[in-house]
Amino acid sequence: MPFFGAETTEPSPTDLAGLLAGPGRLGRMGGTARVSVEVDAAWRVHVLVAELVARGLVAHWRPVEPPAANPPTPEPPGDERFAPSEQDPEEEVAETDKLSTGDAATAVQAAEAASGEAEVEEAELRPRFEVLTAYSSRLIGLARAWPEVSEQLFLSGPRLRLWVAAAGAPVPGGYALGLDPGQDVAAIDAALVRAGLAGRLSDDGTHLRIMGKRRVRRLAELVGERPEAAPEEMWPGGAPA
Repeated sequence: MPFFGAETTEPSPTDLAGLLAGPGRLGRMGGTARVSVEVDAAWRVHVLVAELVARGLVAHWRPVEPPAANPPTPEPPGDERFAPSEQDPEEEVAETDKLSTGDAATAVQAAEAASGEAEVEEAELRPRFEVLTAYSSRLIGLARAWPEVSEQLFLSGPRLRLWVAAAGAPVPGGYALGLDPGQDVAAIDAALVRAGLAGRLSDDGTHLRIMGKRRVRRLAELVGERPEAAPEEMWPGGAPA
């Protein structure tokens, strides 16, 4: 078991640097900060909310631009607002929207029939969600240090676990970690190299690919056991390489 793996390291709010290494965004307000990330599946909402609460943060979610008139309704993880047992009085939870109900199967079939790019059409119809922490003084240290600290970023198991939960997916021969295209990819790539996970930037700049069985195995060891809500085939340990 890796010394800095997710299962041997105590969870901390600083682990959210793993989200910022990927597609996560920082928001600042006075002496507080929050982190938000857009995800492409309901299971990611389940996993991320649980991980954020485990770090003493208040978390909530909301749907992002439903692409169809009646999109399907992935089941959210219970109540849409989540908090640890002892909530910091400085933290506030924003009101969240509810997913609309409906069935987009007919729309997906029509799109596939009308276009030869069926996979692209299906991706466009897939509901997306945003997971956010509340503004918290617990995140201000990370906010003040970012992005300068990315040049010396250490991607521990817990940080990689959050990145995988938000934007990780298997690809032929390896595993991909999603990025914010506007960030300094060189610094993040260097951090992966230091973690023994040298990656390749995709042609469109949207993700880094960790290629080969050995590297994927190391990633799986670092991020730890698959969360119950995560599909086996989507977690590094279950991804063919």
